[in-house]
Amino acid sequence: MQRYFVTPEQFHPETVVISGEDARHIAKVMRGKAGDKLIVSDGVSREALVEIAGIEIGEVNVNILEMLDMTHEPRIKITVAQSLPKGDKLETVIQKCTEIGAVGFVPFLSERTIVQYDERKESKRLERWRKICKEAAEQAHRNIVPEVHSPLSWKLLLKSFSEYDAVYFCYEKEEGLQLRSAAAPWLSGLPQQSSGKVMVVVGPEGGFSPEECRAAEEAGAVSVGLGRRILRCETAGMVAAACILYESGEMGGV
Repeated sequence: MQRYFVTPEQFHPETVVISGEDARHIAKVMRGKAGDKLIVSDGVSREALVEIAGIEIGEVNVNILEMLDMTHEPRIKITVAQSLPKGDKLETVIQKCTEIGAVGFVPFLSERTIVQYDERKESKRLERWRKICKEAAEQAHRNIVPEVHSPLSWKLLLKSFSEYDAVYFCYEKEEGLQLRSAAAPWLSGLPQQSSGKVMVVVGPEGGFSPEECRAAEEAGAVSVGLGRRILRCETAGMVAAACILYESGEMGGV
């Protein structure tokens, strides 16, 4: 069943108003009509099975049939911090990690970032990233739309580590501690119904420098490897997120 996200202001006690691009999608692409059923979420705390009552220009009015439980979110809240890669690779990271279950994305600039960052152009890219995130969340039947932050400097990223219960710094030269070995003890120590905030930090195409690794560790991160093979920068975040959620039991892990 098709799923759409609206703002909390569009969600009323008995009705929901779907507007903008989503309304056009229902009317033009889905060929929606009165009586069709949809799922609508406010992305925060309410989700409902609804029925189309009427379609107007730029607006679809629906009646709430049943409130639904929001049970599609993992208890471990993973934020993927990705050094800005070339081309559209970050779009792939956002799309696939949203499907996997990440709750946030933090693009950042590091020593070996190749992309020339232009703050004036970045607003359009940020808008596109958030659109891709929303569409991926709808496709994956997420209860929330993950947050895509504006790009941070390396120093500001390091400062943000204190906001998380655990930070795993993916470093291709880390030959000792692997992600599973680092994450499993922490996850097993969490009470079953408790959540935890985790950040996974992934470098650009050229990886991180030894100096950046030391700085990350001094800021509280744990340097980890992701196996014996070298992963592309757009692959590493997906593998790390899936590994953590598996170990937490989200995907049938222990």
